Amino acid sequence: MTKKIPVRAPRFELGDIPSDWLATDPLASDLVDALSLIFPEGERFFIRAVQHFAEAYEGDPELRAAVKGFAGQEGRHGHEHERLNRAIASHGPERAEAVKRFLAFYRSQFYGRLEPATPAVIRLATTSALEHLTATLAEVALGTKVLDDAHPEIARLLSWHAVEEIEHRAVSFDVLQKVDPRLRIRAAGVGMGLGVLGVAWLSAFVMLRQTSAGGEVRDTAKSRRFWGRAGRTVPEVARALQRYLQRDFHPDEPVVSHRTAKVVARYDAVLMELAA
Repeated sequence: MTKKIPVRAPRFELGDIPSDWLATDPLASDLVDALSLIFPEGERFFIRAVQHFAEAYEGDPELRAAVKGFAGQEGRHGHEHERLNRAIASHGPERAEAVKRFLAFYRSQFYGRLEPATPAVIRLATTSALEHLTATLAEVALGTKVLDDAHPEIARLLSWHAVEEIEHRAVSFDVLQKVDPRLRIRAAGVGMGLGVLGVAWLSAFVMLRQTSAGGEVRDTAKSRRFWGRAGRTVPEVARALQRYLQRDFHPDEPVVSHRTAKVVARYDAVLMELAA
């Protein structure tokens, strides 16, 4: 691993975000909002899971520097998604109260109970699997223009998040390889990661739908375009996870078919905007 992982601190204007910010579709907006609700605590979990094994990479200056960059990027992601989550909760008192209840449940059950009961190596393997999953989703998002019909500030936030997930996609995997390279540990992380992510995301989504302030789709063309692009995600994720469970896998290889000139161009464009 030789590439530098920079920690950036972009600013996003998130004070006036409509509830149907994604393709004027309340359902699509709630789906992504639910993912945002679980991000901040999830990012902090990833940092803890990797840093727990500091002794494993202490003698590797390159990996140690990469972990530092990884932790810095994930910390910034959590901070900005907390700001977005406050905007999500601002759409009426019922939604604000529901978001508060969900986050209290999520923190207590997943990080107060499940995390301490899970062996440290499985926590690291879960982190590695979910980092591969988020990097895959990032490539799909950049390759399919799924954010083209999103509110511009949230599109900027998610694009920044996406490029940094791609930048640090190999860090937790490389630490896991030093700690325990067995394929069965990697597979256990996939199982744990998909289970936890599925339950948390679905719980948040159901809560948001129960308190949704959004009405009907205002632009059906945008909505159809979003769901058509989003539909490409499932087969891409399935292929990426299948490859992840092969012995010769490494995250820095081209995993997703969307790693094309189009993805690279969009990736470079986001980096240029962040550097401006």
